[in-house]
Amino acid sequence: MSKTLTTAPLAASEREECWHDVVSRTFIPLDVALLEKEPSPGTIVSERLGAVQVAHVRAGPQAVTRSRRLIARDGREYLTLSIQQRGTAVKEQDGRESLMRPGDFSLSDSSRPFRKKLEEEFSFVAFHFPRQELHVRDDDLREMTATAFTGDTGSAALVATYFTRMAREAAGFDDTVRGRVATTGLDLLALLIDERRGRARAPQTAAATLVRVKDHIMRHLADPGLSPATIAAAHFMSVRRLHKLFELDGATVAGWIRTQRLERCRRDLLRPTAQEIGVAGIARRWGFVSPSHFSRAFRSAYGMSPREWQGSPGPYVPDPADRPGGGPPS
Repeated sequence: MSKTLTTAPLAASEREECWHDVVSRTFIPLDVALLEKEPSPGTIVSERLGAVQVAHVRAGPQAVTRSRRLIARDGREYLTLSIQQRGTAVKEQDGRESLMRPGDFSLSDSSRPFRKKLEEEFSFVAFHFPRQELHVRDDDLREMTATAFTGDTGSAALVATYFTRMAREAAGFDDTVRGRVATTGLDLLALLIDERRGRARAPQTAAATLVRVKDHIMRHLADPGLSPATIAAAHFMSVRRLHKLFELDGATVAGWIRTQRLERCRRDLLRPTAQEIGVAGIARRWGFVSPSHFSRAFRSAYGMSPREWQGSPGPYVPDPADRPGGGPPS
């Protein structure tokens, strides 16, 4: 069932605050600045296809920013593919800036700062989904954000055509096929990214196994005894095969675990209770046994000590899914 959110019934003076809320509720927390003295109405019509939310957006000139402060408050990792339909947009992320014209599409990643500026009335359709649903390497994805795909030829044309048709037909899909339709679209997008980065697609069976393995790791991330041997045993495979799976993703087992643990510690260090728990307590909560090892790993990953990071601005609003075992913070 489609959902419509609009500021049309409101007075012009009330639209900016309401539109900010509408955009953030539909996608992720964002800073929205309208660029008109008397803001035009804005409307978002959304539909869900499995893990993908499809949103048709129409509004007047504005600038949208995902800042470091907002990332600290809400660390959920989402990707958004947007296809420009009317008007132009300038997108910035990961050191790139691109101009989006009607028919172009691009990707943005909520885990890093980005900005999008639209200086005229516009419309676009956005496909919003969790990062883990797109099975591509992190370094490859980082190279593709804020890149304008013209959708004229080759795999880009296939992606543009499929996603445009998917958005047009979303309301009519039967519940039994919605997820499959979305999964096919994401597979095409992954194929495009791999092609642009000069990589062949990993077999789907291996990719699916890697997803299951990563899910197991995330559910046991707080266990200091988590290791390649215990992970492999839980999935009835050899340690050698486990390492091969992570090689397909351009990572190592230990490195991926360390990155996930550090990221959860980074978020928890900004919580109001962090001072009470202490840096060492937060490190232990996410499976680090040695405080000194944790501090060295944190500085290596983020360029500052855990205590320096605690002094960064912006309160953190915890996501229950980030707690060990998925429970609420204590």
